Amino acid sequence: MRNLRTALVTVMATGLAVTALAQVPAAAAPAPAPAQPKFLSAGQLPASHTPWTAGPVRKGVPAEGSVCTSGIAPAAGTRHRDFRTELDTNARQTITVAATTAQAKKLAADLRSALETCLDRLKEQDPGLEGEALYQGRINIEEGAHVYSIDTSYPEVGSTDIGLFSVGRDGRAVTVVEWGQLGELDGAPLEGFKKTTRTAVAKLY
Repeated sequence: MRNLRTALVTVMATGLAVTALAQVPAAAAPAPAPAQPKFLSAGQLPASHTPWTAGPVRKGVPAEGSVCTSGIAPAAGTRHRDFRTELDTNARQTITVAATTAQAKKLAADLRSALETCLDRLKEQDPGLEGEALYQGRINIEEGAHVYSIDTSYPEVGSTDIGLFSVGRDGRAVTVVEWGQLGELDGAPLEGFKKTTRTAVAKLY
């Protein structure tokens, strides 16, 4: 009888424990990490005489900073990707995800300011440099994107370079797209670059 009573007590205790466990709400599953903004692919860059090759997406700011915007974006929350062709044409996309929308707005404004003053700063560093910087307009995509061109030359050696730049934002994500090659603005794919910029901002989220 004692064994039966012990067994019944054990069963009842087990039942109570199971009931108690059933009443405890399950722990909420951790929220999934937000999706990372997407980068351009090689085929989404402006048309070139030879195919584009895309490098890997790397964390942080580029080891070799961009000539106009180096030091502006923080390493935290930043990734970048370099592109190249077989000719003297290269490109880069940098994406920074800021902690807040307000920080993203400020970053985009700082990057635009750096591009607007870039040529003057380059001339201060190298008095032999000549060039022309132009604002190429706004693209209406997400929170907007802005395009610039910087045409530089060294008359003493006869070399010329053209660079196209853009800054765009979607929420907390800010992207900079850069394109450069030997030559002048007349030979640069400005409309193709604007299309690339539109795609870059649209792909962020």
